[in-house]
Amino acid sequence: MSSVRIEDSWKQALAAEFSQPYFEGIITFVKQEKTAGKVIHPPGSLIFNAFDTTPFDQVKVVILGQDPYINHGEAMGLSFSVPKGIKIPPSLRNIYKELSTDLSIPPAAHGDLTHWAKQGVFLLNAVLTVEHKKSRSHQKKGWETFTDAVIQAISTQRTDVVFMLWGNFARNKKVLIDQEKHLILEAAHPSPLAGGAYFGSRHFSKANAYLTQQGKKPIDWKLD
Repeated sequence: MSSVRIEDSWKQALAAEFSQPYFEGIITFVKQEKTAGKVIHPPGSLIFNAFDTTPFDQVKVVILGQDPYINHGEAMGLSFSVPKGIKIPPSLRNIYKELSTDLSIPPAAHGDLTHWAKQGVFLLNAVLTVEHKKSRSHQKKGWETFTDAVIQAISTQRTDVVFMLWGNFARNKKVLIDQEKHLILEAAHPSPLAGGAYFGSRHFSKANAYLTQQGKKPIDWKLD
């Protein structure tokens, strides 16, 4: 665990997971892949970027993705987000379109969602690493066990968090969340492959209405 860079409040909330053999197995697996000469995304310093940027006790919204992006320079440890200067991926373009329809916020010129993360939007991928150009290559290596525990920790130890579950993969995580304590918003995936079924979900305004109702500061979704 000493080699894992992660914000202190998460270390406390997830202490039981970091001490489990499966977690050490994940770290060993990733190190072995790198030793074998494989290129892994995101860079090591960004694997836990979502945790570093959004402390556990500041999480207001959870947006769950599946895997990191597989091309050079894209993955930055925040689900759906890419660094400034990188072409905006199709799913994120659709997220921006929905945001524009929902809250009249013009689409951003970049794909860096750090501004959201710093306000309490926890951008979690279910799997935190991937091999270059090989989608889903690090699934079933232990990451899902860890991130399921992360979702459960938020559900158990926090209250009044908004969970945005987009697509069947994310919606299957609903069983990990206490619906009596939190708001769960479900929709189709923003990918173009969903045929536009994501549009009209209005999750951004619904999230802010809920946060306001709970006495919390709403999210400023505008990025530029």
